Amino acid sequence: MTLPYLTTSVDPIEAEFRSTPEDFEVEEVPAYTPSGTGEHIFAFIEKRELTTKDAVRALCESVDADPKAAGWAGLKDRHAITRQWVSIWGTTPDALTRAEIEGVRVLQAAPHPHKLRTGHLQANQFRIRLRHIDAARIDDLRRVLAEIETQGLPNYYGEQRFGREGDNAERALRWVLGEARAPRGGFQRKLQMSALQSKLFNRCVAERVKSSTLGQVFAGDVMKKHDSGGLFIAEDVAETQARADAWEISPTGPMFGARMRWAEGEARFREEALLQEVGLTLDHFAQWKRVAPGTRRFVRVPVQKVGVTVSDNTVNLEFTLPAGSYATILVREILKRDAQPPKTG
Repeated sequence: MTLPYLTTSVDPIEAEFRSTPEDFEVEEVPAYTPSGTGEHIFAFIEKRELTTKDAVRALCESVDADPKAAGWAGLKDRHAITRQWVSIWGTTPDALTRAEIEGVRVLQAAPHPHKLRTGHLQANQFRIRLRHIDAARIDDLRRVLAEIETQGLPNYYGEQRFGREGDNAERALRWVLGEARAPRGGFQRKLQMSALQSKLFNRCVAERVKSSTLGQVFAGDVMKKHDSGGLFIAEDVAETQARADAWEISPTGPMFGARMRWAEGEARFREEALLQEVGLTLDHFAQWKRVAPGTRRFVRVPVQKVGVTVSDNTVNLEFTLPAGSYATILVREILKRDAQPPKTG
């Protein structure tokens, strides 16, 4: 499905995006820093035109460490300049800082007792460049950003979530329904199932965007606290809405799974309808509870004041998003088209 835009009052703004890796920069805000002792070495790396996995593999090979023992908090874009923490076991800080790898620089390195795990991340800071914008549209661009700052950014999953060919969700749906064999490897099962969960979640967010209820609280909604991540059911709608308006909390959508916390009442009926649209039931997810235990995800995320710098017909944007949210969704609202990386090969 084509995901609806939040900022429909502003027409598409033509711009060139990602013509070079320098047009998209991202830097992790870690959940914690290395302690200074331990067997795992945390390295803060800068990579260019490489996936996180490829950069870590090359780094491990350069210091004769085992890539299987390496870790990272999140996977970062290939077509970008990205700075992130990774952990490597079986080496030293000095060896990592001396490593010479094309496309990778080690900026810092220090020991820590534990491996870095997926999700051990607070936020990501982005610097994005949009080229060849008509100067007459700069005020429109600011209108888009102002609306996002007020309403929040729809927390859609970006296109990269669904695989190189964009068909991982459809593949998972076929084997969950028993129409095809599931992948033999556990990694591929989780990858495809997460794409299916994400596609259904995007449908949930899309319904709220279309009905102009992105931040609206309904009785029975599962709400989530922005500071602690705590979940609760919305019962007193007026009181809960006041807290949502103050950005203390936001509604969540389903990442379907056997252990997911369900909404209640009419809110649950709406979520179950998402499953019915694609022919799924709760029993289908019960069969795959190890692959997809399920969770809840914010339907919107806050975007604090976006830094905007204009130079001739180029606009530079600086903003921070919570871990797991996609900068390309913000760019998509400006361009009114999917902000995909350039094709290669």
